[in-house]
Amino acid sequence: MTSPLLAGGGVTKSFGGLRVLDHVDFEVGAGEIVALIGPNGAGKTTLFNVVSGLVRPEAGSVRLDGVDITRAPVHRMSRLGIGRTFQTPRPFLSMTAAGSVAVAARFAARPGLAPPEALGAVGLAGDAAADVARLPPARKKRVELAMVLAQGPRVILLDEILGGLTPAETGDLAGLLRRLRDERGIALFWIDHVMGALMDAADRVIVLHHGEVIAEGAPRAVAKDARVVEAYLGRAPAA
Repeated sequence: MTSPLLAGGGVTKSFGGLRVLDHVDFEVGAGEIVALIGPNGAGKTTLFNVVSGLVRPEAGSVRLDGVDITRAPVHRMSRLGIGRTFQTPRPFLSMTAAGSVAVAARFAARPGLAPPEALGAVGLAGDAAADVARLPPARKKRVELAMVLAQGPRVILLDEILGGLTPAETGDLAGLLRRLRDERGIALFWIDHVMGALMDAADRVIVLHHGEVIAEGAPRAVAKDARVVEAYLGRAPAA
């Protein structure tokens, strides 16, 4: 069996007296699209914060290619090949699209796409000179994605990248993300509430509820799991 590219074991995190992650195990294979789903407050973004080095867990470990990176700082995570987008995009609003990507590229330790190529890969070749602050939300998200591509990621953590988009924008961006995996072999660990697009793209789904993994498997099987239905609907499925 091939070892996973990214894996976590027993990841546990509390804030005050609230346990947000409770011994969470996960794996993401090279070139795999893994959806991380669950109701609001399930612990999904906290798990991403642990993986990307923004938050330290109380217990458990995160491994990249079998190497423990649990306590690596954020910049080290990025240089190892873990990219990250956020629910609210974080490009440099005072710069152009090309400038934002160029700054990101300067901090890369791995071979990434050159800024013009990164912008072209996300469909923004014509917006290189545009002021990021003036771009609509859907294009800001793409600028942030181009910034990640410029750093040579092996896996990208996508936190609600489809949130707030129109149906047409959702379809276009979901298709782009699948192409990045297919053409460049980048693994995607992906949180979203746009369930149709997410489940269509995912190879595998992990479900969090109250900080615990309650289901994992192929999208169709997970969608029919009684525990998952109850977590989302508050009741067991009808017999």
